[in-house]
Amino acid sequence: MLRPVFIALFAALLAAPALAQTREPLGESAKGMIGTWEFSNAERDKTCSVTFKSERSAVGYALAFDANCGNLFPLVRQVAGWKYPEDDLLYLLDAQGKSVAEFNEVEDGIFEAPTPGVGVLFLQAPGAAGPVESKPEQVVGTWAIKRGEGTPLCTLTLASTPTSAGFALTVQPGCDPAIAKLGFAQWRLDGGQLVLLPGAGGEGWSFEEIDDATWRLLPDKPNQLTLVRQ
Repeated sequence: MLRPVFIALFAALLAAPALAQTREPLGESAKGMIGTWEFSNAERDKTCSVTFKSERSAVGYALAFDANCGNLFPLVRQVAGWKYPEDDLLYLLDAQGKSVAEFNEVEDGIFEAPTPGVGVLFLQAPGAAGPVESKPEQVVGTWAIKRGEGTPLCTLTLASTPTSAGFALTVQPGCDPAIAKLGFAQWRLDGGQLVLLPGAGGEGWSFEEIDDATWRLLPDKPNQLTLVRQ
């Protein structure tokens, strides 16, 4: 009759070391991870976010990836928890407590994890990395040059057709004469700025991104011109 009791006690003793490891309190390094971080590949053409939490999970501590993270990085679907022992690596753990990825802090607020079959993964604190620059394929489409909230002064179509200085641009009929006479026929992205260029070469207009649908003409002026996606 006592045998089941001894078996249960023996199983509890075996589980104790693993439980103790899971129940380690948050150290200073781990406390610094609490919050939302950018999760990306090396090129940052795939980015999502992960939130590290102080609540315990079955393995280490809880975390949550945003809804699209699993599509961009299928390995995160295995992640069930995290741990960051002092003077050690930051581990993402699967449901069995095995390491899925191991991050090393290479700069203040920037971690990297060379991961077989995936490449180098990055964790970056908000503000540690600059904004993700738009890519040409994200800018292709129809845009309007506007002043404030007024009616469009000119409508442009930015194409993906290569030209001598970038990509083709078409000015639509009805463009304000003061803009039409500039002869914009090309565009490119240059150092995070969107530049409209004349077909025959010469000075262009440079715009700075406000959000993915709005760019403002540089330098800033009282009657600011913006480029707004249509």
